Amino acid sequence: MNLLAIETATESCSAALLSGDRLFARSEIAPRRHAELLLPMCDEVLAEAGLARRGLDAVAVGCGPGAFTGVRLAVSAAQGIAFALGIPVVPVSSLAALALQAPEGDAPILAVIDARMGEIYACWYRRTPDGLVEPISAETVGKASELAVPSPGASNIIGSGWTTYREILRERIGEPSWADGDCYPQAVDVARLAVPRMRDGVAPEHALPVYLRDKVALTLDEQRRSRTKG
Repeated sequence: MNLLAIETATESCSAALLSGDRLFARSEIAPRRHAELLLPMCDEVLAEAGLARRGLDAVAVGCGPGAFTGVRLAVSAAQGIAFALGIPVVPVSSLAALALQAPEGDAPILAVIDARMGEIYACWYRRTPDGLVEPISAETVGKASELAVPSPGASNIIGSGWTTYREILRERIGEPSWADGDCYPQAVDVARLAVPRMRDGVAPEHALPVYLRDKVALTLDEQRRSRTKG
C-alpha cells in the first residue's frame, strides 16, 4: 500500500508517504507559505521513496478543523491529486492527528488548537488498544472558559490552545499530568490514522473540509469591545 498524507490546518505544513512499512516525511513551521511548500513536499517524499504518483493507492488529508485557508488548501490538494489518479481520499480529523502525539496511557487527551477570536477548537480523546486514538467528545469551537470536561481527573493536553489559554484551561480542567503547546497536527499522524480506515475512503468530491464555524474574523465593533474589556 502506498498512501500519501497531507496536513496544513495550522502553522505547520507537512506531507508524508507511507509505502509498505517505510515512512517518508517533510514538515515545516511556515505560516502563510503552505501553498508554496505543500506540493514540492509531496514530490520530495515520492522521490525519496522512488515512487511515481501513479503508484499511489489513496490520499489521506487532515480535513480540519483549523485555519480556514490551510484546511481548504489541504482538502483541495488531496482532491486534485486523487481525482487525477482515480484514487480515494481518506479524510482524517486534524485534532485526532494532534492527539496522537500525546504520551500513551490511560489519561484522557485534550487536543486543542487556538482558533483565534478568543476561541479554541477542541476534542477529547482516549487511547485505543492499537495505540491510536478515538474521540470521547464532539469536536467543538468556543471559548476556553466554556470547554466541556467529560470527567474529572488527570489529563494530557496538546496543541497551541494550551499556549494561548493555559491559565483558563487550568481553571477549567485542573493541572494536567502532561501538556505541550508547541505541537501541531502532522501528516505522519494523518497517515497512521488513515491506514485502518482505508475502506472508508471517499471519492475526491466527497472529501470536505471541516470548519466548525463560518466566521473568519471579528467585526470592527467586536474588536473594539474586546480591546475595551482588556
